[in-house]
Amino acid sequence: IRGRRTAGFPAGAALGPDSAPRAGMLRSCAAGPARRGQGAEEVGESSGGGEERLAHHPPAPALRPPNRKAQGGSEAIKTTENDLQRGLLSRGPCAAPPVPGMGDRGAQPERAGAHSPGDSVYTGAAALNGLLHNGFHPPPACSRGALQPQPQLPQHDSPAKKCRLRRRMDSGRKHRPPFPWFGMDIGGTLVKLVYFEPKDITAEEEQEEVENLKSIRKYLTSNTAYGKSGIRDVHLELKNLTMCGRKGNLHFIRFPSCAMHTFIQMGSEKNFSSLHTTLCATGGGAFKFEEDFRMIADLQLHKLDELDCLIQGLLYVDSVGFNGKPECYYFENPTNPELCQKKPYCLDNPYPMLLVNMGSGVSILAVYSKDNYKRVTGTSLGGGTFLGLCCLLTGCETFEEALEMAAKGDSTNVDKLVKDIYGGDYERFGLQGSAVASSFGNMMSKEKRESISKEDLARATLVTITNNIGSIARMCALNENIDRVVFVGNFLRINMVSMKLLAYAMDFWSKGQLKALFLEHEGYFGAVGALLELFKMTDDQ
Repeated sequence: IRGRRTAGFPAGAALGPDSAPRAGMLRSCAAGPARRGQGAEEVGESSGGGEERLAHHPPAPALRPPNRKAQGGSEAIKTTENDLQRGLLSRGPCAAPPVPGMGDRGAQPERAGAHSPGDSVYTGAAALNGLLHNGFHPPPACSRGALQPQPQLPQHDSPAKKCRLRRRMDSGRKHRPPFPWFGMDIGGTLVKLVYFEPKDITAEEEQEEVENLKSIRKYLTSNTAYGKSGIRDVHLELKNLTMCGRKGNLHFIRFPSCAMHTFIQMGSEKNFSSLHTTLCATGGGAFKFEEDFRMIADLQLHKLDELDCLIQGLLYVDSVGFNGKPECYYFENPTNPELCQKKPYCLDNPYPMLLVNMGSGVSILAVYSKDNYKRVTGTSLGGGTFLGLCCLLTGCETFEEALEMAAKGDSTNVDKLVKDIYGGDYERFGLQGSAVASSFGNMMSKEKRESISKEDLARATLVTITNNIGSIARMCALNENIDRVVFVGNFLRINMVSMKLLAYAMDFWSKGQLKALFLEHEGYFGAVGALLELFKMTDDQ
């Protein structure tokens, strides 16, 4: 913009409740009404192992360039949709100088150079009578003293764009993004999606709700399965939750990453881009599928760091609880199968903690505060390894099928135990005879290979992967001097065998010094963190 470059709004430009009438307004001049294009300018384009880091938040992607089509003969003020969204309006020659915005970040004045009469003025998203609505009715007409005429909807825009503009104009007063509210975590095996369903919709809002927004809400909340592989985990739904000032329910949806193109196509068919232009997404798939979202669904992805989102989402869900119950739990008496039982655990003071994220692979983080953590190490042997080997060894097709087979199998038929070598316990070093000495060690024998079942192979695979993760996590906890190990990730979904194995290993090998903790929403924290970033984006703008 005439030698200046911008990517969003300057620090301190957030507007308080009394600054909106002053900042970013159109002022009347004796010279007559402002004409189209007068004083306006086009907007230009705006982790290694062991490394300690501060969580960072990438800037929101630039919005689409304005589309200024001429409409001859009209004296009305012409304002494009993206100008409204950015709060970007021009000052005429007689306009008063802008008032510095005082935001909530240290109350620092807006940093801006001197403006010539033709320069543009940048303000927050709350400037023009409040922009960005939650999905419903248009903003009220301004009062006489406001000196701020309501911008007309561009006549050349489509009905969908008009609806989107109306919703955005009204939502800025509350600093909320337009509905629907989504967060996505696109992993190597699974896509995790969280969707906030508003339950405090007024009769007026429901009447003004656009048809495709209503269609999306009904489709997601009235079904528990989507197509062949999409699942809504109804048992994980968070009810009567307040997010960004609205009350509603948070839904948790998953589907295989291989079905991502079907999901993108559905977004295109439901005209999702008329409601949002940007989606908050994390995980490797946010980079892999970025171009597909843009080309097929006309959507831009705001890509977020997956470990940042994981930690922020975990802390948020634990803080709100699980419908009146604690989110976190542990297993009491893990070394005694008869007395072992699930118990709630209070994670109000979580730091420091060792966070073990068990997805397709495994990452292990040492978390010292909300914004301070480091990735200690990881392993490529994770949930993807378990499922891949089970598919090869047993012919199963899904994670659920592999776990079902493992629950019926006996891994001791496949593994070589300490007692197979010593004839009993190795007492000198405290090794019980039932401990695994060599995973799959019995498969060297032809006779043993011929006598085992597919269920035995599935169980041995599960035990091998779980024991390896537990061993690495225990060593990391000792090295970092942390006594709480929190296990998360979709490898633990419906996987009671692995959870009890991990609880046993942490307790037994540390002589009761280490406690294994688990969370109800195992693999959804990254998606929740992405949803929280959607609200931060709106506040920043």
